[in-house]
Amino acid sequence: MMGEVSPLGRGENVARPDELRASHGDRDRVVELLRVAAGDGRLTAEELDERLEVALTARTYGELAALTTDLPAVPGYADAAPPQPKDIVHIDCRSGNIQRNGHWVVPQRMEVRVTSGNITLDFTEAVISAAQLQIDAEVHSGNLILVTKPGIVVDAHDVAIRSGNIKVGTPWRPDVPVTLRVAMSGKVGSGNINARPPRRTFLQWLRREPKPYADSMR
Repeated sequence: MMGEVSPLGRGENVARPDELRASHGDRDRVVELLRVAAGDGRLTAEELDERLEVALTARTYGELAALTTDLPAVPGYADAAPPQPKDIVHIDCRSGNIQRNGHWVVPQRMEVRVTSGNITLDFTEAVISAAQLQIDAEVHSGNLILVTKPGIVVDAHDVAIRSGNIKVGTPWRPDVPVTLRVAMSGKVGSGNINARPPRRTFLQWLRREPKPYADSMR
């Protein structure tokens, strides 16, 4: 049974929905919507150019939403409203593999239990909704892997180790701004917790391509 931990990310740490960071896919969808609107005669060429310039450099959902408020919805294209994060997410892996990757929404808190098998939390394309994430972990056997990106800092000092390993990579340069702090607690029985940046594929290694985010590493 996992101990009670006060939910994090309340108050000043929680970004409003329109302040959440937009992804490349979000910007691409709005760009396509604007082009369709211009093709329908709803925007002039000058208006299209102005809005495209803003869309391609927009940082938040709010900036994108402002570009389409006077346009009707286009079937097949999602609007710029961000998905809402959950307060808590439970993951229980008794065997096999569980992954969270792509544009999954990071909740306020996670309770993760690994009896045997592997859980991978890939933050490289995740929608980050708050400045801090609390992870309560119980790793009896198997692996809990956190794939990070520049700006994500993992603190596992509150995790008790019985027989196992915890490895937290801190490769980012000091000048990289922190976008998410992951605070971990719980215990490791005879398994592993590993927080690391993404790795090159075998083909990328053969081609001697640089490691992902190499320019942000120490």
